[in-house]
Amino acid sequence: MAFTFRQLQYFIAVAEQGSVTRAAQNLSISQSSVTEAIKELEGDLGVELFERHPRGLTITYNGHQFLRHATKILADVSDARNVFAETRNDTGGTLNIGVTSLVAGYVLSDLLARYRRACPGVEVSALEDNGSYLEHLLIGGELDVAVMVISNLRDRMALQAEILETSPYRLWLPIGHPLVSADIISVQDIAREPLIMLTVDEIEENTGKLLSALGARPHVAFRTRSVEAVRSLVATGAGVALLPDLVYRPWSLEGDRIESRDVSGALPVVQVGMVWRKGSSLPQSARDFVGIAEASRSGRLR
Repeated sequence: MAFTFRQLQYFIAVAEQGSVTRAAQNLSISQSSVTEAIKELEGDLGVELFERHPRGLTITYNGHQFLRHATKILADVSDARNVFAETRNDTGGTLNIGVTSLVAGYVLSDLLARYRRACPGVEVSALEDNGSYLEHLLIGGELDVAVMVISNLRDRMALQAEILETSPYRLWLPIGHPLVSADIISVQDIAREPLIMLTVDEIEENTGKLLSALGARPHVAFRTRSVEAVRSLVATGAGVALLPDLVYRPWSLEGDRIESRDVSGALPVVQVGMVWRKGSSLPQSARDFVGIAEASRSGRLR
């Protein structure tokens, strides 16, 4: 029996959430439906997509490889639907987009690929910079829309924001680390570990505030603006990292495994969204982009 689009949607949800329970909650369906779909998908493919353990599921190497194909399949289906969308713009025009560093390679790249296929006649210009500067450009009318971290949006009176993705913070660990098998991980446990700190899009500020509020003084072993550097350092045992699940991948560039675990307590979340100036008359090219982004988000949750 060939796998179905619904099985792919459920698989992607579990892979992104790292939990059948959280995936079922996001999809508004029963856990048994998700579990059954994953088992049927594994049976059809003839490989294990997840490792089962008492704490939940961990995606396997085969699962990580298949995730890329599953994501592309659903993206292609969405693109096929968008071909006939009323908002398609074949008449040309321009689109000026801003993006923050953290989301440039994790959210915008996929959206731009879909947009270019749906609106090939539009000339797209993208600028990567920090959030405060992008807000300045949006308010000044120099950007049509920005895809950025909106958790700390500064000028909410002047800007309109729509959430595309919400990502909780989780702890990244190397294989064999004692905390991998811990039943409960607290912020105090993290404070005793060398910390690899990512210094983009207010991530360092948020992590520092979180630990300080709970009375923990982190030992920062390394600061970097590169997510790939964080992965390599964590995977080789140089330290641990507390980062949004948005940027988690189970393998470093060198092929070393990285574990991800929940941390007890009220951790912040990172919200990624589209932002534009309130009251502005968006050009058709920007309205098309917003529509494609909204369709992408809803397609992942169906």
